[in-house]
Amino acid sequence: MDSDYETYEEKTEEIQKNNDSYLEGFGEHLEAQGLSKKTINRHLKEVNFYINTFLLYYDDIEAKQGCYMIDEFLGNWFIRKVMWSNEASIKSNITSIKKFYKYLLDSAVIDKEDYDELCDTITQNKFVWLDLVKRYNDPREENPFSPF
Repeated sequence: MDSDYETYEEKTEEIQKNNDSYLEGFGEHLEAQGLSKKTINRHLKEVNFYINTFLLYYDDIEAKQGCYMIDEFLGNWFIRKVMWSNEASIKSNITSIKKFYKYLLDSAVIDKEDYDELCDTITQNKFVWLDLVKRYNDPREENPFSPF
């Protein structure tokens, strides 16, 4: 049992090192685009939360696999687990995550198919996510995640 946990810890550390490298490059990329420090920091904070908190929450999922986890994140986990989730934070996360994965595509870390899948999922589900977070945060509404 201990060796399984040690293996998990080692893999998680390796993923976090890779993520740090991606974040550093992404920050430099955003800087080169002339974005303000405040905007760059917001994008980095949101992407860091996605790749180092959410993707590593249940399992050791690499950032490049995150293209396929966006619906679970913004359509469920983020709404239920993050106290600052609201319509504006959903929209902001969409922007940051899309920019990040476009940077990974341009850096040849992910394939075009991966990026297209991310964009298609966002296009198909954005308004569902916005409706879910609105209903979840409205005390007059029934919890959209309630099993009953």
